[in-house]
Amino acid sequence: MVNIIIQLSKYLIIILMAAYTFSCFSIFARNYEDEEKRVLIRQDVLLFLLQFVAFFTMFLATEDIRILFIYAALGIVLLGVILLYNLIYPNVSRLVVNNMCMLITAGMIMITRLSSDNDSPYGTAIRQLIFVVLGVTFGLIVPVLIRKLTFLDRWTYVYAGVGGAALLVVAVFAQTSGGAKLGFEIFGFNIQPSEFVKILFVFFVAASLNKSKEFKNVVITTAIAAAHVLILVLSTDLGAALIFFVVYLVMLYVATRQPLYAIAGLGAGALAAVAGYHLFAHIQVRVEAWQDPIASYGDSGYQVAQSLFAIGTGSWFGTGLFQGQPDTIPVSETDFIFSAITEEMGVIYALCLILICVSCYVMFLNIAMELHNYFYKLVALGLGTCYIFQVFLQIGGVTKFIPSTGMTLPFVSYGGSSVLSTMIMFGIIQGLYILREDEEEKLEQEKLKKERKSRNGMGRTAPRKAAENEPRFEEVPRQRTRKKPRARAK
Repeated sequence: MVNIIIQLSKYLIIILMAAYTFSCFSIFARNYEDEEKRVLIRQDVLLFLLQFVAFFTMFLATEDIRILFIYAALGIVLLGVILLYNLIYPNVSRLVVNNMCMLITAGMIMITRLSSDNDSPYGTAIRQLIFVVLGVTFGLIVPVLIRKLTFLDRWTYVYAGVGGAALLVVAVFAQTSGGAKLGFEIFGFNIQPSEFVKILFVFFVAASLNKSKEFKNVVITTAIAAAHVLILVLSTDLGAALIFFVVYLVMLYVATRQPLYAIAGLGAGALAAVAGYHLFAHIQVRVEAWQDPIASYGDSGYQVAQSLFAIGTGSWFGTGLFQGQPDTIPVSETDFIFSAITEEMGVIYALCLILICVSCYVMFLNIAMELHNYFYKLVALGLGTCYIFQVFLQIGGVTKFIPSTGMTLPFVSYGGSSVLSTMIMFGIIQGLYILREDEEEKLEQEKLKKERKSRNGMGRTAPRKAAENEPRFEEVPRQRTRKKPRARAK
């Protein structure tokens, strides 16, 4: 009976996930605010139903009461996130909040399932939940700072100095782990500074290009950006180096609209990739595993081969929770969590997860395009590019589309630095969304003032005298109709 319930639950989970994903894009076609609210409420219902089905299925499969405690704690945390954002920031983007909660849910489901087989069962899931709570705290504070601090565009070289120094400390003092210097272990927790420096990097590039787009300033900005990338390459943190490079190239092209800069950047990146391949054995190993993981199955290709086996085993509908073997994939809770999800939840579920990430990126771009402040416009673009390119590197690596770079899937993979930095990133986006709403409100108020002045001017030039015998009509109350709001990001 339990096996039947588990097999049926995987189809129900896919249906709930597909319905949620569809609503992420259908909301952009809604013309009225009350329709948008109904879609957002429907998303919340689907989110909590999916949580219930997944965790109840895992409880039936293991009969371990600790799973229900994790489920209850996760439900309380995410319900608190939704309510607090609505109470503190009425103008917040509810779609971004819901997507954030869904990605956290997808990650917690798989991390809970994988951590059940650890030496300390569910310890990883509990730590991840703690990271989420800490991240939410930062995520709720950041929008206030973005709204109140009006001088962020003047700290150009502060961002560059702090970020470069943090990366340099890692390159010099950090221990090598998995062939790369990533960070430090403090009180049992691994801190990866590059996760936070990428946010400072985006602010540096945005501030510098906002100040001037002249050739001299572009050269200086490029040199400082290249120094960041070079330090990461020396640390053999290739995934982060690639993110910094692509983010800078996109921001530079959008700010200057010079195709020559983009072509020169791509050429320099290609030459650097070839040089890196010949200089670092670590890169050669990953390329070898990417080219033919089966041939090097006993050595460098083991991770990628196991990842491909897991994806092939899961097929469209997955094996069902606790019915597969995702724990045989190395570092399945971090670098290869997408493979583990695909094996037990199915390719359809995994595709929906990708589309939710794309929905977040669309929102980032939507906010960037509608902002009037050019500095914040570049910040939104840079953070959006940083987020979606990290998603591409993680999924591309585990599916053998590109060589594996060891990147985490934001909000889904286990990792304190990843969760905290991504939560800060989303908090900044929410702050920019609120700023955009403030800009729109200010423009509307200015427009109303002009209209009033115009009407008052007409009234003084041609005053209207009411005739004594003019018939009077009783006011007929107008029927309230729903007005189509101005186009805006959801």
